[in-house]
Amino acid sequence: MNTLTALPVLLPFIAAGVSLFGLPPWAERAVSTTTLAVVLAAATALLALSHARGPLVVHVGGWPAPAGIALVADRLSTLLLTVSALVALAVLLFAIGQGTAEERPGAAAVLHPAYLVLVSGVSLAYLSGDLFNLFVAFEVMLGASYVLITLDARESRTRAGMTYTIVSLTSSLLFLSAVAFTYAATGTVTLAQLTARVAALPEGLRTVLGLLLLTVFGIKAALVPLHFWLPDSYPTAPAPITAVFAALLTKVGLYALLRTQTLIFPRDGAWVLLAAVAVTTMLVGILGAIAQDDIHRLLSFTLVSHIGFMLFGLALFDTAGLTGTILYMVHHIVVMAALFLTAGLVVRRTGTAALHRMKGLGAPSTRIAVLFALPALSISGVPPFSGFVAKVALLRAGISEAGPTGYALAAAAVFTSLLTLYAMAKVWNAAFWGEPDEVRGTPVADSGDWTGQPRGTRRGAVLMLGSTAAMAVTGVLLAVSAGPLARVAEEAAQDLVHPQPYRSAVLTEEEP
Repeated sequence: MNTLTALPVLLPFIAAGVSLFGLPPWAERAVSTTTLAVVLAAATALLALSHARGPLVVHVGGWPAPAGIALVADRLSTLLLTVSALVALAVLLFAIGQGTAEERPGAAAVLHPAYLVLVSGVSLAYLSGDLFNLFVAFEVMLGASYVLITLDARESRTRAGMTYTIVSLTSSLLFLSAVAFTYAATGTVTLAQLTARVAALPEGLRTVLGLLLLTVFGIKAALVPLHFWLPDSYPTAPAPITAVFAALLTKVGLYALLRTQTLIFPRDGAWVLLAAVAVTTMLVGILGAIAQDDIHRLLSFTLVSHIGFMLFGLALFDTAGLTGTILYMVHHIVVMAALFLTAGLVVRRTGTAALHRMKGLGAPSTRIAVLFALPALSISGVPPFSGFVAKVALLRAGISEAGPTGYALAAAAVFTSLLTLYAMAKVWNAAFWGEPDEVRGTPVADSGDWTGQPRGTRRGAVLMLGSTAAMAVTGVLLAVSAGPLARVAEEAAQDLVHPQPYRSAVLTEEEP
């Protein structure tokens, strides 16, 4: 069954190659959706198997670690992989319904291969068992994401794509330097071996390596003050591309930070530096969101802000804090996808992303309003939604830490949640609380569907609505299944705190 571990990485790559052979549009769509459905099924099976048996390892080419490449599926990686595959499938269906590939001639031949390569890179990042292949995974995602962010090559998107690429390449150079320094100091880049070998290094060298990796993954996860590229890049992409970037790419950076800091640089107590970064990220991000008039930039700054919640639990460096972080990551992947997809529906209906211009441009849609309200209330931490469940776990961990670090994190989290609710109310007031069009004198084009589009696009409109609804409902289901999900998250957190099973599964011989 361990060979199943390689499927989420290999299958999208193979399907991307197949889709380059000039398939008709319907065949491209069938290949992409079927591939992602199989990846989702494989990820779900891996989650069940890793939960029952412990970490699953496949040694690529039959070469055991550390000489060979190891793909490792444990509770944490498979949980995030499953949720990510579900979101990737839903967003692809939205893109098909919207007709993203038809925005310009020739884009149809690019969208599906690039999207599949992106999913393969995400899967490789989650499953990679060594630092170098984690670097490779980020480069795969970078190449695919640059193609997707410039899919409709207007000037603004090309400029944003260049900003995104330059920042990503800078972090990649730092990452490659970190890999080289780590190998020079320890003689290995296998994560399972680095646990013991890094511990034997001088304290100063350990600190430098830890801070270097924190900087690398901090850029990729958009931690403040390394976040500036995200609000300038994400809002320019097509709606489904922005949604999948917001849902997955920053979370992959956070996963890498979570994995390396707990496995390679374990701590016995709270990390004050990371706690300060978490508080700063929460507050700067949400204050930036409140100041925005563009709905996409507002949601992008909200995304940055809530990265701080995931740093909250990691900064505590205990099982309770890490449990809260894992819960928040699962919640955030789903909810951010739902919010950005809904924003795409709002902009498509009103014809503008500017909040001050939305009022009265279209009759408020009850369906879209509900789809926005569910994830908006969740991200704000309103009970009984999944955001409330994850935030309660974090707050309990912070208070139980019973120190100034924990209390400061908890206070910042509560304040940020209140400001998030205000930011979501700002969008609601603009998009769904406007005056009727007949009062403003702006008639809506005659149309039989809820998007304000011609009747011929009804099928695509239904697909867009359905995929967005699937994400919103998934967010609700996360709250309904909070008990079992919390148990899985707690066991994954315990695996991070006690990594011996991970090390034993990867290494054929016990490392001294």
